[in-house]
Amino acid sequence: MSEASVALVTGGGTGIGAACCRALAAEGFRVGVHYRSSEEKAKKLVAELPDGFLVRGDLSEPEQVDAIVKQLKDEAGQVDVLVNNAGYNVNAPVLTMKLDDYDAVAKLERGTWYLTKMILRRFMFRKGSGRIINISSVVGHTGNPGQIPYTMAKAGLDAFTKSLAQEMTGKEILVNSVAPGFIDTEMTEELPDEVKTAILSRIPQGRMGHADEVADVVAFLATRGSYVNGGVIHVNGGMYGG
Repeated sequence: MSEASVALVTGGGTGIGAACCRALAAEGFRVGVHYRSSEEKAKKLVAELPDGFLVRGDLSEPEQVDAIVKQLKDEAGQVDVLVNNAGYNVNAPVLTMKLDDYDAVAKLERGTWYLTKMILRRFMFRKGSGRIINISSVVGHTGNPGQIPYTMAKAGLDAFTKSLAQEMTGKEILVNSVAPGFIDTEMTEELPDEVKTAILSRIPQGRMGHADEVADVVAFLATRGSYVNGGVIHVNGGMYGG
């Protein structure tokens, strides 16, 4: 991969996003590590990368997305790969969940759509090439109680992937989703032991995945998957086959 190639990973400071940043840097990308509030972790990660840089902004606010795109133009001049990893979840049953909770999840996914649009318009569409990789989730396919807005958002992200791939007909702009299962991150560490046990009973490999195992697939799509387009690649240890 050319040294000039640039990747942006949203929510890149922690978990799967951080693993994606490291994997793409290992492939020779200059990586923009986007974060909203995890500044300390993002700065620490950037210090590890050969030529990484910080990108801060709240994706749920359109004016901040515009500022992100301007920073990318000024800082890097181009974006060759966009990894839409940032996500937000609220755990509550449908009968008690508040409208504001739902809106917080939905506004972030709207921001993913808007950022993708602006990256396409400013960088990828003009040169006719690029890779867009959306990090969705197994629960967008299986459902998950108490997470209706999140499961809706992730299912919608996979639909976005398929539709956008078709819109890019005639361009070398490839759009794919990676749908992780239950991955060992800060989020899953907080789950009660009984919940973890129930989850593991549904996974044929008998363990949670590692963030690096998701990042390996992202790196493949970013660099080598030249005939993979409009797809959803499941990384879940056999929990769900698609």
